[in-house]
Amino acid sequence: MTKRERYAYILDYFREQMPVVTTELEFGSAFQLLCATLLSAQCTDKRINQVTPALFARFPDAKTMAEAEPEEIFEYIRSVSYPNSKAKHLVEMARMMVSDFGGEVPSDMDDLVKLPGVGRKTANVMQAVWFGRAAMAVDTHVFRVSHRLGLVPTTANTPLKVEQELMKNIPADDVPDAHHWLLLHGRYVCTSRKPHCEKCPFDGFCPKNI
Repeated sequence: MTKRERYAYILDYFREQMPVVTTELEFGSAFQLLCATLLSAQCTDKRINQVTPALFARFPDAKTMAEAEPEEIFEYIRSVSYPNSKAKHLVEMARMMVSDFGGEVPSDMDDLVKLPGVGRKTANVMQAVWFGRAAMAVDTHVFRVSHRLGLVPTTANTPLKVEQELMKNIPADDVPDAHHWLLLHGRYVCTSRKPHCEKCPFDGFCPKNI
């Protein structure tokens, strides 16, 4: 199977089986999605969805969060990974949004990554999920699945290289959904330690079987 055929088969499957797909994070605004995505680094979406309702009830927007101190934010997110640094980033991010962007989440990629705590992956999530653009966020799931299914070469050894390879081979219209397709496949089927190969629709041509 050629690389083009591999991509076509996988994308066709997901288009049919998961025509409507989005993030599992819960949010009510662009600001809340940005906060939830930042918090989700090295943490499960399930855990984030447990802490954000109270956090967003107290700090629903950038203006209210900008007036807080990291110690206040920490009390709401203490059960997530790296709560101290994330609390600091959330406050600094909100303050920059208020001072530089009128309290709104910027839509420009360069502006997004200027925000404290916002890396390329988080910025790409905002581009794809909120702004509906062809952006590929590469987290640990997308990185792992892309390699395991032979969608990217072994030389694509960084998230950026995986992103660039996927963007070259996935039609622009599919890119926002493809991030979720690969992520969910990694979260529930092609898991890190014990992949559920018996449930995988791609097991027949998985590189491990060749």
